[in-house]
Amino acid sequence: MRHFGHISPAVRESLFFREPCEFDAGSSSRMLSAALGATLYSPATRPRLADDVIKQTGRGVVSMVLCLEDSIDDAEVVGAEANLVRQFADLEARDAEGPLLFIRVREPEQISDLVRRLGSSVRLLSGFVLPKFTEERGELFLEALTAAEADSGHRLFAMPVLESPELLHVETRGESLQGIARTVDKYRERILALRLGVTDFCSAYGLRRAPDMTAYDVQIVGAVIGDVVNVLGRADGTGFTITGPVWEYFRLQERMFKPQLRRSPFMGQAEELRTTLIEHDLDGLLREIELDRANGLLGKTCIHPSHVLPVHALSVVSHEEYSDAQDILRPERGGGGVLRSAYTNKMNEVKPHRAWAERTLQRAEVFGVAREDIGFVELLAAGATD
Repeated sequence: MRHFGHISPAVRESLFFREPCEFDAGSSSRMLSAALGATLYSPATRPRLADDVIKQTGRGVVSMVLCLEDSIDDAEVVGAEANLVRQFADLEARDAEGPLLFIRVREPEQISDLVRRLGSSVRLLSGFVLPKFTEERGELFLEALTAAEADSGHRLFAMPVLESPELLHVETRGESLQGIARTVDKYRERILALRLGVTDFCSAYGLRRAPDMTAYDVQIVGAVIGDVVNVLGRADGTGFTITGPVWEYFRLQERMFKPQLRRSPFMGQAEELRTTLIEHDLDGLLREIELDRANGLLGKTCIHPSHVLPVHALSVVSHEEYSDAQDILRPERGGGGVLRSAYTNKMNEVKPHRAWAERTLQRAEVFGVAREDIGFVELLAAGATD
């Protein structure tokens, strides 16, 4: 699989100075953590879940979470587990290309039970999403995952969700973060990414952000994100990939880019597409994605297919970013110094900007580098074209 792999090679070539690389479920954890992109959540109760997975793969989704937790009623859990087992068997029988698949469980015991029940189709599973992760709960979840991996002989990753009240409340946040840090460091090789449960943070105070506000506009949420990145997202080799919070708003029509983008070729539609995005309540999403990256987050939790393309389009590295990163990391620059960017519009200071440059080239590997004259609008419009 690859990002923008659902569009034709000819169109990809016209968009990218350096195309996104190919990867699969067996790729290194370093590559997969950067490549998650827009991780689309789906309730595990959906009766045609296998069809949904294949359909979304054809639309550019590379990671999905099949949810047994908050997205379904407590009374539906048993049926949802049985449905997952059937749907994985269906996917295995079809032998179709699919995304990275994760299951969001409620309790540690579900991990070993589901891995056993999945049988040979467990090979389609990339891991588990671990809700309400704390030091104590996290240890139990990760012990269960380690045991299930040993029993099945199949590599399984964990994606803890940071959403507990202990992490939100200022008087317990520091201690909670340190405990989480100890736990994920102990199981570092199994942690693919850390996810932020912003909806739970807001619910603790009876809050809900409006569609024209980002998570960062809610100050108590923005403070938590900053502290999580401070402790768990450092660029000194101790940090983890931290993904952006969910965006809750969408329109009922799934294909939000119809019919506007079908009226003319994808190039030269900038103003039309911007208007379309604002009309579909995605202006706030676009701002939040930009703020995610500015605050050190990569990828995003998504609950609607219309959110996937904007996340991926804004994850592509611009030609200017790529040029700066390459200049900073040239071997002859190892001693430091300051240089003017090739675009002659900024200062590149080699030592302070090195970690940024390394992260940028990692993102360039999995999301690609746009051609010099290609921007977000062209990438989004091309990605929406069947």
